[in-house]
Amino acid sequence: MYKISIVLTASLMIVAGIIGVGIGYYLTPQYSLTMYDKNVMSLGTSDRWLDLRYVNAMIAHHRGAILVAKQAEQSKRPEVHDLALEIQKSEPTLIAELYAWKKEWYGDTKMVQDPEVARLGTHDASFDLRFLNAIISHHDSGIVMTKEVRTKSSRTEVLDNTDAVEAFLTTTGKMLREWRKNWYQI
Repeated sequence: MYKISIVLTASLMIVAGIIGVGIGYYLTPQYSLTMYDKNVMSLGTSDRWLDLRYVNAMIAHHRGAILVAKQAEQSKRPEVHDLALEIQKSEPTLIAELYAWKKEWYGDTKMVQDPEVARLGTHDASFDLRFLNAIISHHDSGIVMTKEVRTKSSRTEVLDNTDAVEAFLTTTGKMLREWRKNWYQI
């Protein structure tokens, strides 16, 4: 009888663990996905949590822009300096709107973890080039994300957001590439 109880107990523990993991994946869309990973931008399948994953990823994206911009606010070039200040001024409003959607749509009030961003180093002769390369790459990854969610989401607010974000990133990306070409012939 004692051996049956141990086997039964172990089996029940294994089944409970499997059920717990399954419930975790079902209730928490971030359980298996990172909210912002520059190497893997996939937002996953078109399920009921897609918009939440997009909102979390876009919050992290905007926070990433702020973190890179903070490093560039000491630039000697007025264009880079002004852009860095503008990013730090405008992005918090966009982030607040996304947090409001999270709360309204999903009842989710969790803060999104800041992403890892490029460390631009000292403000030397190539600092602005490092900033431009980082922010251009950042813009490109945001465009990849908006294109993906546009094919998967049906929520009007998300689709409108992707249109606005992509238009902004495309326009400013062109401007940043022009600066890089004019300043560094790249």
